[in-house]
Amino acid sequence: MRSTLTDIAREAGVSPATVDRVLNNRPGVRARTREIVIEMAQRLGYIAETPNGAQQRAVPGQTIRLDFALPAGTNSFIKLLHRHIEAQAQTRPDLDVRVTTIEGFNPDRLARLLQDLHGQTQGVGVIALDHPTVREAIRSLSASDVKVVTIASDILHVPRVAYIGIDNRAAGRLAGYLLNRFIGAHRPGKVALFAGSLAYRGHEEREMGFRHILAEESPNLEIVEMREMLDDREKAYSEASALLERHPDLAAIYNVGAGNTGIARALKERGRAKEILFLGHEVTDGTKELLLDGTLDAVIDQNPRVEAREALNILSHAVRGLPYELHQPRLQVIFRESIPEI
Repeated sequence: MRSTLTDIAREAGVSPATVDRVLNNRPGVRARTREIVIEMAQRLGYIAETPNGAQQRAVPGQTIRLDFALPAGTNSFIKLLHRHIEAQAQTRPDLDVRVTTIEGFNPDRLARLLQDLHGQTQGVGVIALDHPTVREAIRSLSASDVKVVTIASDILHVPRVAYIGIDNRAAGRLAGYLLNRFIGAHRPGKVALFAGSLAYRGHEEREMGFRHILAEESPNLEIVEMREMLDDREKAYSEASALLERHPDLAAIYNVGAGNTGIARALKERGRAKEILFLGHEVTDGTKELLLDGTLDAVIDQNPRVEAREALNILSHAVRGLPYELHQPRLQVIFRESIPEI
């Protein structure tokens, strides 16, 4: 006769409810207890091992609960990512996916949200602020066997399953290379930097890469200002307006984060949209319009559709204990003549 959950529970020295949680990959079971239950279920023939060593669960119809924590606000890239996560989740009957947005750049608020997911979820995807409270919240989730991936901006020294996104330092260097090619290797000029928040490691890495390549290859170009806009287009507009008043001879703007439409509005109002080189990130409806009218010269994109797909795939495979080969989004430059569908 086929073994039952009660048989496994008796032999493993745990309750049938614990066995049920382990075999359905639900949270709330210590890692060592999970190993004992899996080993006993294999020994009793309740589950088998596939040739690659992954457990083949005998329980059909399992639904995996996944949660995503994304920042709220006017960031069009985040809205696209949100949309793609929900759209792709609807095609996955094996997944129960919820997306929560957090207002503001508040690490403590994000950390509380992650802590509240204890016992409620099996996997978490997060665009995380690099802050001690957030790192500890991720470590705590991972310790309770919740699988975590970071998206678009990474955090080091936390037990995440994977980072899903572009190499942001390489993206910053690419922006610097483009600026050098547009302006010229020996022409002097002033450059301004804008960022959403340097609390995002991704934004900090883009700035670092950009500064490094200018120092290496374009010492004639001077970075005159660096402004954080908190991914708010109105703040971007006011900061850009003030910047243009202070530096009438500005040659270029590189925007590390969101808020491109606010910067563009300030450039257009002063009749300088075609005069100042403008580089930004992410293909959205707003940046497409700015590329088409010539305000934006180039956009560095990371494809949120791919990031959503990979996040769902790697989290669901990690929860099931199955291997998965991650396919990172490609770092690509978009010009007016090469705008893709979004």
